[in-house]
Order: sequence, then structure tokens, then C-alpha cells
Amino acid sequence: MKLSTNEKLQILADAAKYDVSCASSGSNRKNTANGLGNTSKMGICHSYTEDGRCISLLKLLLTNYCIYDCAYCVSRKSNDVPRAAFTVKEVVDLTINFYKRNYIEGLFLSSGIFKNADYTNERLIRIAKSLRTEHHFNGYIHLKIIPGCSEEVMEEAGLYADRLSVNLEIPTERSLKKIAPEKNHTSVYTPMNYLTGRISLYNDEKRRFKNAPKFAPGGQSTQLVVGASPESDFDILHLANNLYSDQKLRRVYYSGYIPISDDNRLPALKAPPLIRENRLYQADWLLRYYGFTVDEIVNEQHQQLDLTMDPKMMFALRNMHLFPVNVNTAEREMLLRIPGVGVKSVNMIIKARKFRRLGYEHLKKIGVAMNRAQYFIEVSGRPLGMVSSDPDKIKMALAAREKRNQLTLF
Repeated sequence: MKLSTNEKLQILADAAKYDVSCASSGSNRKNTANGLGNTSKMGICHSYTEDGRCISLLKLLLTNYCIYDCAYCVSRKSNDVPRAAFTVKEVVDLTINFYKRNYIEGLFLSSGIFKNADYTNERLIRIAKSLRTEHHFNGYIHLKIIPGCSEEVMEEAGLYADRLSVNLEIPTERSLKKIAPEKNHTSVYTPMNYLTGRISLYNDEKRRFKNAPKFAPGGQSTQLVVGASPESDFDILHLANNLYSDQKLRRVYYSGYIPISDDNRLPALKAPPLIRENRLYQADWLLRYYGFTVDEIVNEQHQQLDLTMDPKMMFALRNMHLFPVNVNTAEREMLLRIPGVGVKSVNMIIKARKFRRLGYEHLKKIGVAMNRAQYFIEVSGRPLGMVSSDPDKIKMALAAREKRNQLTLF
């Protein structure tokens, strides 16, 4: 039965919601004369579905037909779901028309695998090439690189896309073999390493030659599925840290496994582990912007992130010997480790204390979350008599406050 474009859109937009690696930050593409749209380094405006998935990009699969049978994937070949495939022209027309109506600010395009990696990726590239060269589209484009594709295909993809991503999906090779036996990590790391080298090379040329072409200016990213295999947060965060340091990835995304199968190789989850997913993002933020090491967040004794408290608070509660921190004399490194104090607040504290000694009220005006920071700072005006230094009591007080805040919402 021939499907209409609207019917395909319903099937392939729904199938794409399981891929969460769709943020656009980090790319900058200005509009040109007679062009259409632009991409800002500040990223595009995002909105989220009730399960937390980003929907601001036109987020599609080219097809949900797939030659693989990965147990965790809704598009696996043995799954009895409606199948569809867009033509290149249909995706191009949808993107242009949605953009002109201000529905979207870019395109996120992934795909099941038709015949092989190159055959599929060549079609993804034809879409990006048509948008860039025929329609002069300067909006954001994120293309998925299918593991196993050739260097020639990746080279062309990087010239048209703002960001490329190769999904690692399952954190370890052993678990991947169990639930997706047709895949292996080598087919992911090979293109990932190639892209790392090409992005670095093109960036060097861009610094030396003004007119050198851009190659994936938004960098590359990957996605890890959380909860479909037994790896701990310790395993996942160490892997993410290596991907940031070795492959220079711009982002690692964490996707809580959504139970879509009764396959006995998968855990019997009743709901996606969204709180765990959120804690991993918080930990990832600490790694990238707060200078934390992985071992400060998780270690052999604490291999799982606490689901009731954020990772920064748990670090402080486990290391009370480092606190309270004197905000008027402490190094930036320690200021960043105070719960309730963000990067922006740290910068303001360092600037302000050059001119005067800061007190409790100054920190409140700067924007420090004193309900959290009060247990960990040494500053004049701090109501010491009301503040405990016992980590168990602090945790109980914070949990009680959180419960009261939730009740006020109803």
C-alpha cells in the first residue's frame, strides 16, 4: 500500500523520538544572499515532550526498515510495526516548508538501514546536499552516520552537516553482543575516530585559510542507551569521559531505555529510567563545566548515582572534611564544588571579592542557592546556629524541603 507523506511523517517522526542526540549548540552558520535561515552558536529553541524528548528540530528517520534485529530498538526487523520510507525529495520539501512556516529551526535526520551503511548514508547526504546547494538552506542539519560506512561517505557528510553522530548505544561490547549480535563497537569507533581526525584537520585549515571549507562545525556526538544492559553509572561515566578526552566528542547523550519489547535478553522495566538519565546528565555537566573528575562523582564504593540527590550534593555530603569553604579566599576549583553555586555565580564571586569582603546577603544577591549552599560555606552573616554539619541531617533536611516544594505545586 502506498503511503501518503503525512502517513510517512506520522510513522517516521514517531520512530525517531528514541534518538535523543539532537541539540544544536556549537554550530554557527550565517544566512547568505537569497539564502534561507541561519544557525546560531547559542543553539536553537527547544521544546520537550512530556517524556523529556526534544521536538524543536524536524526530527525524522529516513526509513524504519532495518536489516538489523537489535533487541532494544523499536525499528528492529522482527518487530511488527508499520514500515515506511521517505524519498529524498519528500524530506527536502518537508524541511523547507516547515522552516518557512516557522515550525522548525533545523533538521535532525537518522535512519534504519536499507541494505548497508553506505547505501543508507548516501541518501541522507543527498538530502543535506540538496538543502544546502539547491535550496541554499543555512539552518541546522544533524546527520546520523551509520556504523560501518566508508570514509568517502563521511567526508561528504561533514561538508553539508553541522553535526554528525555515530551512536555507540550499548556501553560495552559484551552487552552489545548479547542484545545486538550483528553489531560491534569496532564499526562505531572506526568512523568516530575518522571524524575526530577530519574535524581537527579542517579546524586547523580554517584557522590558517579564511576560505577553507567547514567540516561538521558542530562537532560529533553519540548516544548511550541506559538501563537496557547491566552497566553501572561508574562504567557509563568512565566511558563518557574517555569519549570526551580521546574522541573529542562535543556531547554524549544518555537515553533511558524505553521498554518496548518482552525479549528475555532485556531487563523487565516498567518505565524508562528517566531519573537515572537525568542524574547522568547532571554528572556529565560536572565533568564538562565544573572540572570534576569521574572518580569524584562515582568510584568503586559508589558505583551508582544517588537517585534522591544530585551528584554535586552527594559529592559534598561524602566529603564534608572539605567544607565549609570560605568564599572570600577559596580557589575557583573549590567554589565550583559548593552545592547551589553555579559557574556564573563563581565568576561573579571572584570578581566581587576583589573589591569587598562578601557576606551572606551578598551571595543571595549574586544568585547563590542559599538553601543548598548554606551547609557548605563559611561567610559572615551565615546563621550558624540553624545549620547542621551532619551529612545525614543535611540530606534529611533537603529531602523534606524538596517534598514540601512538590506539595506546594498541587
